[in-house]
Amino acid sequence: MLTMVAPEIETARELATHANDIKHLQDDMDKLVSDMESVKQSLQNIDRKLDKKLSQVEGGWKVLVFIGGLSNIVTGVLVYFFGNKG
Repeated sequence: MLTMVAPEIETARELATHANDIKHLQDDMDKLVSDMESVKQSLQNIDRKLDKKLSQVEGGWKVLVFIGGLSNIVTGVLVYFFGNKG
């Protein structure tokens, strides 16, 4: 046998259900915000490490170019002085 439920009781049930759903959604959103903060921190740490490595690499390339240029000058001078004797 089906009984009719008063509209006020039905409304109260729906409100309780919605309130519970909203609480779960809010909890999930709070967790997502916390996770996003962790991801941001990780990305900042990676960015700092990458900047440090890139500055080291840039300095290494400058030294390599300097040594290459210097060796070309020395080779050119040696060929100039000793290459024409023959």
